[in-house]
Amino acid sequence: MISKQDASLVNSIGWRFENTYARLPEYFFVRVQPAAVQAPAVVVLNHALAKTLGLNTRRLSDSDAAALFSGQIIPAGADPLAQAYAGHQFGSFTMLGDGRAILLGEHRTPDGRLVDVQFKGSGQTPFSRRGDGRAALGPMLREYLISEAMHSLGIPTTRSLAVVLTGEPVYRDRVLRGAVLTRVAASHVRVGTFEFLAAQQNVEGIRILVAYAIDRLYPELKEQRNQPLALLDAVAARQAELVAAWQCVGFIHGVMNTDNMALSGETIDYGPCAFMDRYDPDTVFSSIDHMGRYAYGQQPRIAQWNLAKFAETLLPVLAPDWDDAIALAQEVIREFPARFERAWLSAMRRKLGLATNQPEDKALIDGLLDWMHHAKADFTNTFRGLATGAALGENDERFMQWHRQWSGRLQAEGTSLGSAQNRMRTANPAVIPRNHKVEEALSGAEMNNMEPMMALLEAVGRPFEDGAHHGGFREPAPEGAEPYQTFCGT
Repeated sequence: MISKQDASLVNSIGWRFENTYARLPEYFFVRVQPAAVQAPAVVVLNHALAKTLGLNTRRLSDSDAAALFSGQIIPAGADPLAQAYAGHQFGSFTMLGDGRAILLGEHRTPDGRLVDVQFKGSGQTPFSRRGDGRAALGPMLREYLISEAMHSLGIPTTRSLAVVLTGEPVYRDRVLRGAVLTRVAASHVRVGTFEFLAAQQNVEGIRILVAYAIDRLYPELKEQRNQPLALLDAVAARQAELVAAWQCVGFIHGVMNTDNMALSGETIDYGPCAFMDRYDPDTVFSSIDHMGRYAYGQQPRIAQWNLAKFAETLLPVLAPDWDDAIALAQEVIREFPARFERAWLSAMRRKLGLATNQPEDKALIDGLLDWMHHAKADFTNTFRGLATGAALGENDERFMQWHRQWSGRLQAEGTSLGSAQNRMRTANPAVIPRNHKVEEALSGAEMNNMEPMMALLEAVGRPFEDGAHHGGFREPAPEGAEPYQTFCGT
């Protein structure tokens, strides 16, 4: 039983809830409470993130923290709800909603940001359909680990505040331990939120959501004459930057459905995600992506496809004339490939230490990637090796020819190899969450051994450094290892 003293302590750690989403019309959500659980226990708590949020979680005892981050104590000012949304999943439209997630509320940070605080795995909601609304420990720890690694890589992402065991079983292909993840995001408004309203022909709801998204995420657009068009353009710009950043670290999201495209431009939902070892544009890890729809090399195209679905929802509010609305939307969507390529080229130039832009740079980059594909070279270690002067392909004339071209390109712009490599070490990580190391960490956690998880978190938390904390985390899986597969966790 939760005492008044426990609740008072939870309320004293610095919560500042404002809950703007809960003030939208009621068709946007359903109010719901997290489920009661038997024996909550903290697995991992991100005190560093809590501090940036203005929360003093170190004041909490383990039992208080477990009660808070499993939803057994609702802080004063919170207004828990499940959001309604839809989505195209592997190309097929489905009405969805938070089936195992509950938005606890929106918290104001010391630097003025308003952030969502959401529980994942906290029980059934009216959108659960036939699901149990629960989550298992492994997938929640995977999201915690990968999202924090992405943050350390400088890639926009949701963050993970805590993982708490529920003390109850979760039934999947086998019996697993239940857990709740606490996720922090700029917002959980997604393309699928607009699709939910469009499917009901709720034009007024779309107008309301456009205004809400601009106020919450893009306040600089408030003075624009055509705010829906400005929002579409701004979201496209952020998605171009986001997917370019994924490509430049070999990250594969695995399930780029429209309900997983956040308007904030953050990476959201770390289900069947993974990082490439060997460079191959056709790489797929998801067990359910049989056709390679969300393969590494397809991610820019899918981002454009998702944005087209977003644009379709905005057509009724883009212009009074339907043809004019279509023309405005098409202009933004057609620009996306060029916008993505600019972002990708800019990031890849940083990875190669180039200080200026030259027309031949794309051919130079493609030449390296082609060699990497042909040589089955490791993506991360190749770029880090270039940054540190490690021996790479010294007996491979194809690589040496490329290296001469790269050296000539640096010389032509007046950049020394040393200064280029200094820049490159800040753009090319030494360590990523290697898939076999992720599995070791998750397997250890399932056996109540958190040491592998904490060591890996330490390593991926400082990805651009060289040091003892990287010991054993830089090498790809051994030759002959089984092909890696990931699963969505539901």
